[in-house]
Amino acid sequence: MNEAGQELAARATWQALKNEAVFTTVPAMVQGTIQALAGPGYAFMVNNTMWNRSQRRPIFGPLSDADWQQIQAMFVAGPFIQYHIEGNQLQFFPVPAAGQTVAFEWVSNLWCTSSTGAPQTSLLTDTDLALLDERVITLDALWRFKRANQLAYDEDYNKAQAAIEDLIARDGSKPTLNLKGAETDFFPGVLVPAGNFTL
Repeated sequence: MNEAGQELAARATWQALKNEAVFTTVPAMVQGTIQALAGPGYAFMVNNTMWNRSQRRPIFGPLSDADWQQIQAMFVAGPFIQYHIEGNQLQFFPVPAAGQTVAFEWVSNLWCTSSTGAPQTSLLTDTDLALLDERVITLDALWRFKRANQLAYDEDYNKAQAAIEDLIARDGSKPTLNLKGAETDFFPGVLVPAGNFTL
């Protein structure tokens, strides 16, 4: 069950495991360790979610090793902060001013809890609860059990994989994609709701 739960947790950006990190910048390249900025159970950052809320600008990255070295060798820094993660340290370039608020989303590896709600990376007792779909974890654990005991498990494996893919497709809310554009685009201007108005 633990093997199934841990692999399922690492397989997608589950809404049940997503968290938001908010921190205040320091006037240095290194902002701190990514785990300290995020929190316990940090597994990975959700791409394209880091924003400087004080400046209302995105923070671009992560830069590759080559791009990171290139921007540091340049004589002129651009107006937008870019980031790189190295040695578990979150690095910004150019160096930001102190006191700016930065936020990003991240995914936890704490996929279950104790009966009292304490987050955990594995099930320890029968009263522990999974944060992910327990039916899918059971299906995934079943084929693993059969494989470990040298029993036929192909059908169970296929059933578990189909259930996982369905769960990934339905997890959280999904935007409606339309080739002609969104039906509810809001453009700059004054929004006047329909109805009668008292003058």
